[in-house]
Amino acid sequence: MNIITQSAASRTARDVPRRELPVIDVADVIAGDPDAPAKLADQWREVWETIGFMCIVNHGVPQELIAAMFAAAKQFHDLPEDLKQTVPLNTDHRGYMGIRTDYLETGEMEDNRKPSITQAIFTATQYPADHPQVIADTQFYGPNQWLPEDTVPGFRETTLAYMDSVTDLGKKLLPIWALSLELPADYFAPHFVTPYTYFRNATYPPLPEHQDAEMGIHAHRDTGFMTFLPPAEEGGLQVLDEDGNWFWPVMPDDAMVLNLGQFATRWTNDRFRATTHRVVPPLENDRYAIPVFVNPDFEARNETLATCTTPDNPPKYPVQTYREWFGWYMSNTFGVYNKNK
Repeated sequence: MNIITQSAASRTARDVPRRELPVIDVADVIAGDPDAPAKLADQWREVWETIGFMCIVNHGVPQELIAAMFAAAKQFHDLPEDLKQTVPLNTDHRGYMGIRTDYLETGEMEDNRKPSITQAIFTATQYPADHPQVIADTQFYGPNQWLPEDTVPGFRETTLAYMDSVTDLGKKLLPIWALSLELPADYFAPHFVTPYTYFRNATYPPLPEHQDAEMGIHAHRDTGFMTFLPPAEEGGLQVLDEDGNWFWPVMPDDAMVLNLGQFATRWTNDRFRATTHRVVPPLENDRYAIPVFVNPDFEARNETLATCTTPDNPPKYPVQTYREWFGWYMSNTFGVYNKNK
């Protein structure tokens, strides 16, 4: 029997309660029932005005595709480091970020001078070569970076299929978001004609004796609109509740965890909550995580929603396009981001 020695910091980080997340069945929405979004709007609203994390079930992303993506993630991360470093993360937010090469400069709750104990390969929406912003060489419109097919057979195909499936899920949920904010069901559709989706294919090595201020990922809130995360075999995700207490979220195996990003929070004038969360390093086995971030079109503007402001609660944030906000966030948050220009 293996005896795992933990540091005091590891024990403290892990000694938090387990709590079930709200679970919402979206089967009828995915099936195209036009009445289904309205039936879920009240539940939806309650989650985002309180805890800001939920699980959705019957979400339509095939379980076999999720399993294939986890297998492909392991296939990629098992490659030699020098090979993965041939596609380094660039300022288009595409490529590989090695372990302990990054830290959250504007993270929350912890001293983030120590790097994140994670490695990841980022891919994002691939725009056609004749797209005006691609021709103009606009930041974030650049191509994805791939290793040769014979190095990781099937990795590119599986990655793109998984991203497409989760993006499709995100678009199908837009009417619930709108109705939960007392807006017309089709309100967000014009803002998601060409959504910017990015995928953080990550692994976290075991570190039972991690020290203070060391985390797989430090406490933070996501940047965009909505984040989808299938449960991993190895735990690590912790969520901060409304009272400032950490907990381990409990979720069904076939669920998709869903949380909100800061662009959506700003759009709703803080009515809907982008919840702080972190990843604690695993004790014994690598943790693989395959979150997908589904965001509006880059030129979508977050003008404060009419249902989220009153004379006593005026708009709190400047109006920005998603590209302006995303660019600011990335250049001011991730230390590695400015090193690979």
